[in-house]
Amino acid sequence: MADKGKRRCSFCGRAESEVALLMTGMSGYICNECVEQAHNILREEAMLPDKDFKIAELPKPKEIKAFLDEYVIGQDEAKCALAVSVYNHYKRIMQSGTADDVEIEKSNIIMVGSTGTGKTLLARTIARLLKVPFTIVDATVLTEAGYVGEDIESLLTRLLQVADYDVKAAERGIVFIDEIDKIARKGDNPSITRDVSGEGVQQGLLKLLEGSVVNVPPQGGRKHPEQKMIAVNTKNILFICGGAFDGIEKKIAQRLNTHVVGYDSVQNKQNIDKGDMMRYIVPQDLRSFGLIPEIVGRLPILTSLRPLDREALRNILTEPKNSIIKQYKKLMEMDGVKLSFEDSALDYIVDTAVEYKLGARGLRSIVETIMMDKMFEIPSAGVKSCKITKEYARKQIERSASIGGAAE
Repeated sequence: MADKGKRRCSFCGRAESEVALLMTGMSGYICNECVEQAHNILREEAMLPDKDFKIAELPKPKEIKAFLDEYVIGQDEAKCALAVSVYNHYKRIMQSGTADDVEIEKSNIIMVGSTGTGKTLLARTIARLLKVPFTIVDATVLTEAGYVGEDIESLLTRLLQVADYDVKAAERGIVFIDEIDKIARKGDNPSITRDVSGEGVQQGLLKLLEGSVVNVPPQGGRKHPEQKMIAVNTKNILFICGGAFDGIEKKIAQRLNTHVVGYDSVQNKQNIDKGDMMRYIVPQDLRSFGLIPEIVGRLPILTSLRPLDREALRNILTEPKNSIIKQYKKLMEMDGVKLSFEDSALDYIVDTAVEYKLGARGLRSIVETIMMDKMFEIPSAGVKSCKITKEYARKQIERSASIGGAAE
């Protein structure tokens, strides 16, 4: 056996002291760096098995919608639009490797709806079904390069981290850009001053949405300036944007009003649902709100989410697989306690959520307020069952409101 101090890699010739690990073979040695380099060569030469979708594995639009129905209540139009767009997107990825003259363009999606209507939940649920890398990024923290905040490339940094730095997997992932309305430019005219968190960010997003090779810092931009960049091609990354676009109803109303002229103007006005102006949204409304035309053009699939009425909120509370009530029942079950709610208590929770106007997101905070004392006492009380009544729920909510008012 060769002396340990003289052992060298049979491929690169480096001594054992110069590498992290030297592996022994039948008649030679190989270091960890040569193993990693060989792996990269095989990947580049397409000799390693690829993880791309096969057509048999891709669920059909109806199957995608059925899966979404298990977790998201209502919003059928948005679900259908999302299901078709995602299905076509991954068919496009599978078609890109064939010698076909017809090249299918990427269809990024923008979802418009008030807070708590399910935009983020829809995107997260569809990524769970497809088992692809998925990340949620808040557009409000993005600024132009060189300013305080996160660079636009940080969107892809997070996607890489979710994919365990598997570039091939990340390049077929989904990025959900939340609060896209917060980067709208402040006026309808191009800014003559630096709008570092508005129009400038929109301009920076163009190359990502369209599809280009972007050099991504794997650990973020400014904290590690010496790090090696990773090239990521965004051609097959699906971008789903979501935003509340608070106030866009006025833009829609103005447009509808200008179109409603002539003999039947009164009749047309009566047909407009003033309680849900979002259903009439068109791309030009996004432009009027402050998104630049280039961004609007790269988000061709526009869908709106309906405001949640009382019936929808009641169903959200109990019906989905991971509904809020089922989550609390599971938490109590882990302590050996059977939790139940009176129907009147559930109705009171829904009424409170409607009053607060927080959508489905408000249901969670209301139930948390009601359950806090019980969840503190019950694990040590040794009880086997717990029923939440309307009277108890009202008492907890009113006490919380009085504490909040006293704090103010």
